[in-house]
Amino acid sequence: MGVLQRFEKRLENLVEGAFAKVFKGVVHPVEIASAMQREADAHKSILGGGRTLVPNRYIIDLSPSDHDRLAQYAAPLAQELAQAQAEYIGEQGWTVYGDVIVEIERGDGLDTGMFRIAAEVYTGGVEPAHSPNPYQNPPPQGYNMPPQGGGLPPVSGPPGYGGPGGPVSGPPMHSSGAPYGAPGPQGGYGARQARLITSDGRQFTIVIGSTVIGRGEGAQVRLADVGISRQHARVDFDGSRVVLTDLSSTNGTTVNGNRINAAALQHGDVVQLGTTSLTFRLDG
Repeated sequence: MGVLQRFEKRLENLVEGAFAKVFKGVVHPVEIASAMQREADAHKSILGGGRTLVPNRYIIDLSPSDHDRLAQYAAPLAQELAQAQAEYIGEQGWTVYGDVIVEIERGDGLDTGMFRIAAEVYTGGVEPAHSPNPYQNPPPQGYNMPPQGGGLPPVSGPPGYGGPGGPVSGPPMHSSGAPYGAPGPQGGYGARQARLITSDGRQFTIVIGSTVIGRGEGAQVRLADVGISRQHARVDFDGSRVVLTDLSSTNGTTVNGNRINAAALQHGDVVQLGTTSLTFRLDG
């Protein structure tokens, strides 16, 4: 079943069997979804590494009569259109910033059955995804740092990743309250430096403490990949060892081809999140 067919099926459930009645004589949402796909195709940009960037924000102007008719369904319809567009973009292997956003507005001057679409790349004020600089902001409010003095969290996975449920020992996390990237309580970073490197050469330095990898604005390492969840995985680094933990992501996380819940990373390991491959480097 294609993207548009799945979208139409969800619409039928949305209006509880009144599908034909609700959309009779007005612009059909499937027409909008199809036009959004064409807009994405028409506004492709090529990034480094052969990635294709497409718009992630779509503003739909409906005629006053269509807008009034669909007003009670505007919010869920926008969500369904966004989901369908994200599915389409993912199937094409294209890249977007953050989430796909759809806004439905009243378009004065449009005749019944007519609509127009404005598509744009919306970054929300963040740096471009192909920037070599990592996003090292403080963790989102409510996110729990590993307890001081407790070492790294337990890990599970295939042999070589700490054994099922076996804890990985190490010195306490840097949780002194100093900014990320600042020296810890002992006045230094430790003897080792950790990095994640994408296949197109972008490098993200892993600082002491916890770093969230994801597609959303709350991630410290933000990757423009629709296959990656908003908060996909977490990296805990104590200055000596690194543990990668999947944050109940939709598509999961693999290390060297093995799906993991949590794994201690070794130099040279390849981490896969969505369609993005990251090579782990631990120097020193």
